Amino acid sequence: MNKLKYLTLLLFVSLAACAGSPNHSDSEGEVIVLNKADFLTKVFDYEKNPSKWTYAGSKPCIIDFYADWCGPCRRVAPVLKELAKRYKDDIVIYKINVDKERELAGTFGVSSIPMILFVPMKGEPQVSMGALPEESFVKMIEEVLLEKKKQ
Repeated sequence: MNKLKYLTLLLFVSLAACAGSPNHSDSEGEVIVLNKADFLTKVFDYEKNPSKWTYAGSKPCIIDFYADWCGPCRRVAPVLKELAKRYKDDIVIYKINVDKERELAGTFGVSSIPMILFVPMKGEPQVSMGALPEESFVKMIEEVLLEKKKQ
C-alpha cells in the first residue's frame, strides 16, 4: 500500500513539474518553428489584410524559409541558433519548413531556399537568398533590424 501511495505522489509531482515548465518553442534565445497559424498571429495576418504589410511582433525578427533536405539550409541553421542566443533580448528568429507550410512559401514567393526574411519593426521586410555567412547576418541584424548605423 505504501508503494502505491509513493508512486501516486511521484506521478503528481512529475505532472506538476511538467505543467510549470516553459514552452520551449517560444523561449527566448532559440529558433522558433512556425506553422501558418503561428505566423498569422506572431508575424503578419495576410488573410485579414493582404494588401498592407503590418508586422505583429514586439521585436524585429528573422524568418528562415528552409527544408530539412537542403544542404545550404543545414549550414545556416547553427548560425541562426547562435544568433538567437546572442540577440535574444533584441530580436526573434523563426523558421518555416517550406515542405510542411507550402501555403506560406507560396504567399512569399519562395522559389529557392534558404530564403531569409529580415523584418524590422517599421518598414518593409528585406529578403536575402542563399546561405549567408554569419558576418552578413550580423550586419543585417545591426543595420536593418536594430537600426545601428556604421560609424
